[in-house]
Formats: sequence, structure tokens, C-alpha cells
Amino acid sequence: MNTPAIRTPKFTAELVADQLRDGYWLEAPDIDGDGRPDLFGYGLRLGEIYWYQNDGEWTRRLAADKFRMPVGADFADITGNGVADIIVCHELYGPIGTIVDPDTEGGKISWLENNGSPDKDPSRWKKHYVGRATGMHRLRAGHFTQTERLEIIGLPIVAKEDVHAVLPVVMFTQPDDVRAADEWPMTVIDDSSFRMIHGAEKKKGLVPGSGLDTLLLASDEGVTWLHFDQTSGEWVSELVGTGELTQFERTGFKGSGDLDAGRLGDDAMAYVAALEPFHGNTVAVYTRDPGGEGWQRTLLDVFGDPNENGEGPGHQIVCADFDGDGDDEFLVALRGPWPWQGVMYYKALDAARGIWTKWRVSDDSVARIATADFNGDGRLDFATIAYSVQNYYVAKDAKIMLFRNETPPVTTDG
Repeated sequence: MNTPAIRTPKFTAELVADQLRDGYWLEAPDIDGDGRPDLFGYGLRLGEIYWYQNDGEWTRRLAADKFRMPVGADFADITGNGVADIIVCHELYGPIGTIVDPDTEGGKISWLENNGSPDKDPSRWKKHYVGRATGMHRLRAGHFTQTERLEIIGLPIVAKEDVHAVLPVVMFTQPDDVRAADEWPMTVIDDSSFRMIHGAEKKKGLVPGSGLDTLLLASDEGVTWLHFDQTSGEWVSELVGTGELTQFERTGFKGSGDLDAGRLGDDAMAYVAALEPFHGNTVAVYTRDPGGEGWQRTLLDVFGDPNENGEGPGHQIVCADFDGDGDDEFLVALRGPWPWQGVMYYKALDAARGIWTKWRVSDDSVARIATADFNGDGRLDFATIAYSVQNYYVAKDAKIMLFRNETPPVTTDG
């Protein structure tokens, strides 16, 4: 019997931008329409959103400025012209600048209209308003209930009443004329189930026979899978696990902070990897119980003790197949300080029994990871941006880095 060999991951680091004044978010869409993924990224303080052209030199271009506190983002071709537009939520906090101080007039979502070729029009991208909800922190764009119009799901992290008050999960539906619309129609998906939503990941193909996108949420409640049932016309919520509960008395945080679902073989949701709790220090993996009912949690790592604010170094989880064997590995983004910073790479040896192996594949401070095949060689690369956010953590020597995948190809022995 031939079995895939375990290959040590190999990535070659390449500098995209250094001496960043702030850093937080990163995505990898094809912005100029040349078929190669580019990057866009930014921090919370300056309000400047840059994109980096995949032209061999990573030429930096300013897409927008004067954004007050841009936070989470996504991208989609909103205008239908074949290039990605940028969608951003912004104006999360008030003067204090932390989660205890949500801006009750903010929590806005806007989209930036891609101006096309960078050589054709160097001006700023035009800003369009979508809608708002206090505490808006994450958003995901896709087709969650139907495929005719783009939908944007907005996910606040805090409410005006309290940091841990219940939150509304809302959805904005694309209007007939996206350029002329004053705002997008909004519906409330759920306003009674979630508190302190920090992580949200869009996943397609998890519901058999459905081409719709679904959501995985990391919140006070733990790990939740949220999807729309086309037959009943209702949203369905499945609790995967309650997350990290042992630190609550010390830190005030519980549940999960970020997450992603991984494929193993034919199972598109064979496991869910999570960082726990909010800005947590704990890496856990959820796999289905042998009988198929419920999930079991395996604790893999604890990266340091919570700091004086009750926070750990973890910020994001990304699942993807980096070694090309058909199974997803997952990456953990650690903001720091050293030694709890960089990117850790985990691979399942026997997920059902909770056996995993890991490597450190980056030493730099990381807030977010973006994945794409940047050089077209068929292997998935990843890029990172440092976590440099006042009142939380400010990385030294903040950078955007690209890690080109040079992992050996799949071989078999037997």
C-alpha cells in the first residue's frame, strides 16, 4: 500500500514592505486583472489603504486615505467589471481606542471601487457606503442565501451597552445600482445568540448539494457553524465547541477568537482549528466524534500566559493544502512578543486521535495571513502583515512578508 510521505514544509521569505507605521489587515485578490494575485493591507491608525502590485517589485499604490480606523475587510467584484473591489468596515472605536469604547455612530461598512489599471488612473478609488451597526469588526462577502446578488454579512465585536452584550449578525444585499445606492438593504440574521465575535471565516462546499457560502464564527460562545437552509428558508446554527473556559476568572475572556475549517480527504469539514479565547494563547482542534454525533476538542498548544490585559499572542487561523496531498494543513498567526510570534504550521498525522505535527515557518510578528499562488507554479504561498496596533500590541520592525512555497512535491513509498 502506498501512503503519502510527510514532507517538511519549506518557504522562502521575500520582503514586500518594511518600516510600516501600523499593521493589521491583509488580503490577496487580483486587483489589476492580470491573473496574478496582488495584496492590499493596512493598519488601524493612519487610515490609509494600500495595494501592492505583483509586478516583480511589489509596487505600492494608495487606494484610499482618510479612513477612520479601518478594521476587517474582504473583496469582491461588485461592479462586474472583472476586477476585485475592496470592502472595509471602519470607525469601530471612540477616543479611547479599545473594545470598551465603541463608536455608537460608527461601525460602518464601505466599498472602494477599483479604478482599473494602475497606469490608466492613478487617482484614489471611489468610496461607496453599504451600511452600519455599532461595533462592526468583521465582514464577509459572498452568496449566503442565493446566487443572484452579492451579500455582505457584518459581524460586530462589541455592543454600545457592554463589551460582552449580545450582538446582531446582519446581512446587506446588493442593490440594483451599486454606484448610485445610498446604502444596501439590511436584514438581521440573529440578534440573540452571539457575544464578542472576533473571528469569521467564509467556507463553500460544506453543505452537500449546495453551492452557497457558509460562515464559521468564533465568539464568546465558542465555535459556531452558521448556514442558510434553502429548503426551510431559515438560518441554521450548529455549535461545534464551547472553546477555552479555564481562563475566564483571570482574564474575563472565554470561548474562541479565530478559526477555520480544514479538509481531510473527501471531508470538507473534517476538523475546525481554533485560537482561543479572544486574542488567545491556546490552539485547539475540533474533530467529529467517532459516531458522527458532536465534536471532540483536542488541545494542541498554549503559547505563553495571558498578559496584563488578559490577552495572548494568537490572532488568526488559516486552513489550506500547502503540500499538495489533498489534505489541509493549518497556519497560526502569532503577533508576539518573542518567542510567541511568527507562523506555526500544523499537519494532521491522525486527526481522529488528535495527533498532529508542527513547524515554525516564520519568525516575524503576524496579525493576518493571506494565501494565494503568487507566482503561478501551482503551489499555495502565503503572505503576512505585522500586528502593530496601539493599545493592544505594537510590533517592532513591522513588515509585510511573502513566503514562497518550495515544499517538495507529493511522493509515495510502499
